[in-house]
Amino acid sequence: MSADVLTAEHIGFRYADVPVLHDVSLRAEAGSMLALTGANGTGKSTLLHLLAGVTQPTEGRVHRRPGTRLALLPQRTSDIDALPLTVAECVQIGRFTLRHRLSRDDRASVAKIMQRLDIAHLARRRLRELSGGQRQRTLIAQTLVQHADIYVLDEPTTALDTGSRRQVHDLLAERVAAGAAVVIASHDPTETALAEHIIRLEGRTPATLRAAGSSA
Repeated sequence: MSADVLTAEHIGFRYADVPVLHDVSLRAEAGSMLALTGANGTGKSTLLHLLAGVTQPTEGRVHRRPGTRLALLPQRTSDIDALPLTVAECVQIGRFTLRHRLSRDDRASVAKIMQRLDIAHLARRRLRELSGGQRQRTLIAQTLVQHADIYVLDEPTTALDTGSRRQVHDLLAERVAAGAAVVIASHDPTETALAEHIIRLEGRTPATLRAAGSSA
């Protein structure tokens, strides 16, 4: 069986008549990390949304292996700050399903990831009371606590200091070692160096899309 858990085949996307991506193909493999790099405005966030199924491509197709679970960390948004959530409640959302309440194992997973990301002491704080780095670590915890098969992360460590970045990188490496696929958009060369495959977006056409490794 192929190790590919997520593929994009000749996908494109446009806002109204404005092309954003054109003829992009890639593969995300179980137990590996794929990094997307490139200047702002080259379509990295749009591509991640297409891969996660938040947005549908106007050309081509995205396929996810049946039965796989995907967790998405979008770029920072202020919308969630309007919700009266504590840090613990925000992280717990990553474990909720329509079928059951939080189990003992769910609560243990939440407690563990909060400890790993050094936010356990903030459990009762409201999101709007946090610094940018604390808030970002909370959202990363919410994403990673899902124990997904595929993680799609948009600039996850931009607001973090060196120590916090290292914590996140260690956690991502553990998820990859456990067999998950990680797709990450980043401007940080130390972060993209962790990936087995790197795709650099330089424009909207195939002629300006380059891949390093074997992912495109």
